Amino acid sequence: MTDETLSYEQARTELASVVERLEQGGSSLEEALALWERGERLADVCQRWLDGARERIDAARAARAQE
Repeated sequence: MTDETLSYEQARTELASVVERLEQGGSSLEEALALWERGERLADVCQRWLDGARERIDAARAARAQE
């Protein structure tokens, strides 16, 4: 599954797992950097979902205001 096909919930769950692993420590520098980069990509996926939801809400409100 690619990042583009992840649902918001899938990305959020995986991001929480990445954060937990980083907080636990014990990873090598290379592993920690890879986790950080994965977390950044997952955060971007979540943000795109949230931005899309906001756009839909704004469009629905605008349409309702014109009725």
